Amino acid sequence: MTLPRRLAADLAGQGIRLFARFITAVRADWQGIEPVPKQRVYFANHTSNGDMPMIWSVLPPALRRQTRPVAAADYWLKTPLRKFAGAEVFRAVLIDRRPEARTEDPMAKILAALEEGSSLIIFPEGNRNMGPDPLLPFKAGLYNMGRAFPDVDLVPTWVANLNSIMPKGEIIPLPLICTVTFGAPLHVGEDESKDAFLARASAALAALAPKVQS
Repeated sequence: MTLPRRLAADLAGQGIRLFARFITAVRADWQGIEPVPKQRVYFANHTSNGDMPMIWSVLPPALRRQTRPVAAADYWLKTPLRKFAGAEVFRAVLIDRRPEARTEDPMAKILAALEEGSSLIIFPEGNRNMGPDPLLPFKAGLYNMGRAFPDVDLVPTWVANLNSIMPKGEIIPLPLICTVTFGAPLHVGEDESKDAFLARASAALAALAPKVQS
């Protein structure tokens, strides 16, 4: 990347962070883990296209510089502006979600990013959850990452209130605080099966959701 484009990406990133804080007053809640520059995979619930920018924006600068979101190439390469944001601002690991059109293994790209020392933001449900259940079933990718890199922290990350801030059909955001809660890290057990680990990871993530007042 040329220096002018790097400067433009840095300015755009700063603008995204300021916009996120202005619109949602987004804040981080670190529970059971400290915001230190250690390699991690932040795995989060997914209900909005804004989930990834919210997580990215609340990370301290030292963490944000080493953290790359895993994101859908068909979304982030759709327009020149999205391509600039995805590839150069967020430095996303862009994955083709179309099995019939893939020319490379998505998991190989993810593992290569971990091999180079990057931290990642992922959404193990795969798609946005638009239903009544707190979480959709997890895909196997999180387990595969934990097996390949057992020393990397797998951090449950819950994004709360984002859908409530901008309900469908509304123009003016509601004055709610978006909270990103980071839980205690997980690791795949030596003899732990894929299904057992994914169930444990899903439960750890769901446990961070705000409690509904009765």
